[in-house]
Amino acid sequence: MNPVTEDAIRSSFVNCSKGDAKRLPVPRDLDDRPWDDLDFLGWSAPSLPGRCYLVVPHDGGLVGVALRYPTGGSGRAQMCTICKTTHTGGGVSLMTAARAGDSGRRGNTTGTYMCTDLACSLYARDKKRPALGNRYREHLSIDEKVERVRENMSAFIARLYA
Repeated sequence: MNPVTEDAIRSSFVNCSKGDAKRLPVPRDLDDRPWDDLDFLGWSAPSLPGRCYLVVPHDGGLVGVALRYPTGGSGRAQMCTICKTTHTGGGVSLMTAARAGDSGRRGNTTGTYMCTDLACSLYARDKKRPALGNRYREHLSIDEKVERVRENMSAFIARLYA
């Protein structure tokens, strides 16, 4: 992923108002992110438990998504549908997002189970290991795992518009 600016992040959101996008907390460490290892930018808002945000390169632009998730975790092992990493406890959460446009304004949502720390790109590249979970043994190269992350994230983004 190419580095992004705060302005690009704020203008990319498709499922919240412009006012909400202006007020949401943007990471202050954008210059320090491992951009070459990221397929999307994801962050949580420490001051807003159960809220997180994604900015995903999609169709030549950026798509920003505001998400919500239950805090606390289930206590059992679950697998992320984006990177296929298994975590225990609260390491995977059901991330829900309001759909884009009129559908979202009417209260319609979509969701997916994702790594709560939003580090799917790093797990796929073996740059990060789950604390107590594991990755299933696969006979895929790192490039194939990265491509799967991109495809799964693209499918999630496409559901925002469905």
